[in-house]
Parts: sequence; C-alpha cells; structure tokens
Amino acid sequence: MVLEPISAKDEEAAVEAFGKALRVVRPHAKLIAPDGREIPIPAAIYKVLEQVIPLLISDNAVSIVPVGTLLTTQQAADLLNVSRPYLIKLLDQGVIQFERSDEPGSHRKIRFVDLMKYKHKIDIERRKQLKKLTEMSQNAGFYEE
Repeated sequence: MVLEPISAKDEEAAVEAFGKALRVVRPHAKLIAPDGREIPIPAAIYKVLEQVIPLLISDNAVSIVPVGTLLTTQQAADLLNVSRPYLIKLLDQGVIQFERSDEPGSHRKIRFVDLMKYKHKIDIERRKQLKKLTEMSQNAGFYEE
C-alpha cells in the first residue's frame, strides 16, 4: 500500500478528526483494510492512540520507546531538557538510578523507566509549586475575580 503525502493543514485536520472518532467508537474501534476486511483495534493499541492523539493535535512530537531501553546520558538529558553535566550531577547524587558495566571507562546508562519515574516526580512537584504560587498571587490580589 502506498500512502499519498498530504499537506500539513490536511494532516492536522485528519489527526483531529481521528481523535474525535476515536472517542466516539471506544469499545468497538476497528480499522477497515483496503480490501474491506474489518480489523479490530486491541485495547493496548487503543490506549496508546488515546494518549498520542491529543499530543499530535497540540503539535507535540511523539516517540515510542520500549520501557526497558537503556539511554545514554545525552539521550536522558535531552528527554529531560537539561544539560548533560546537570544530568551527571543528578546521577552522582543518586537522584536517578543508572547502570555501569564493570569495564574501566564504561559509560553510564539510564533505564528509560527510571528516567520517567524521576520526570514524573519533578512534574508533580512543579505542579504543586505552580499551584502554590498561583494561590499566593490570588491572595495578594494580582488576579481579578
């Protein structure tokens, strides 16, 4: 099967329409093959689509990474949007778990799942601090009712 390229505007509209359709057909989602066969969408794939579609609609890049993947320090730093030296500091402080082989001069490797645990933890903390800051601003009268 050959997919014809579509314009960015048409692709954006198609992704949005697909997202809306996905919400409507939830328990019985299926694909229709070019030959007319109906292919049910398994629950696991449906859950992935539910998470990916809103990200695509909001123009975010999406990567699918197996949970057991080992990342280099640069890849991990890029995912956290921090510098590599800052990430190394977090590793050395024991904030994020990492692996290193017994060979001299071996590089640190970070399990994707460990990196995501750390990211989830700091995201929750950021949200708490933002909520606290917003409440302080409201109490100080910086927001109109």
